[in-house]
Amino acid sequence: MKVLVIGAGNMGLTYSEGMATSPLLSKHKLRIYDTDPKKIETLSKEPQFNVFDNLEDCLPKADVVFIAVKPYHCEALFKEMKPLINNEQLFVSLMAGVTIELIKDQLGIEKVIRTMPNLPAQVGKGVTSYTESEAVSKLELIMVRNLLDTTGTSIHVDTEKFIDASTGISGSGPAYVFYFMQSMLEAALKMGFSPYDSKVLVTSTFEGAIELFNQNDISPESWIARVASKGGTTQAAIDSMEDNNVKQLIQDAAYAAFNRAIELGKEY
Repeated sequence: MKVLVIGAGNMGLTYSEGMATSPLLSKHKLRIYDTDPKKIETLSKEPQFNVFDNLEDCLPKADVVFIAVKPYHCEALFKEMKPLINNEQLFVSLMAGVTIELIKDQLGIEKVIRTMPNLPAQVGKGVTSYTESEAVSKLELIMVRNLLDTTGTSIHVDTEKFIDASTGISGSGPAYVFYFMQSMLEAALKMGFSPYDSKVLVTSTFEGAIELFNQNDISPESWIARVASKGGTTQAAIDSMEDNNVKQLIQDAAYAAFNRAIELGKEY
């Protein structure tokens, strides 16, 4: 199978590096197309890639095409792609807000998979939600899932509504975690800890809590109850968050991202 990734930005390169290890590629090297001369020069030194700066040389013969450009570039890109493609090819979009119907209409093709990746894919801990147009077969869907899983894990969703919803949870979610971490880091510094000790305290706490949660079938509420004793320090912190409506604010933030994803889909 010949896989082409269009766009060697953060996400495009992350998925390229993961998929290059997939046995699905057999003897074929993963193909990458980009227009940045510096990126092309750098990537050309990587033995697992075939790098191109001309779509005519790589797009017509690709079986699966990952589109990993910024959404605002899609219209110009699609015009360039259209004369070079055929309806047997499978197109996988990593572009936020760009609908399956738009891709089908602009490219004149039928087989499209739309995904929502997230940043931890860079360290093999990503989660990618995906859904497909009617023309995509079950075998093709399994094949793409295996490719997506090279960067972490993936979940299939029934409609594009859930792609937008996953944008609000997993797509934008790492930023929420970093926001919370930054707040804790600043609190630790104000308490007098060194930058190094602050980082250890915060990151180890996150890692430990996630590991506990993953290794046990216990809800977050139950874990909170195990840590927080009546009248104790943890309960004081939880009471402060409840008084300041932090839970609702976090949910509102997730919905803000969800609603913005829907808005973006109407802009293209």
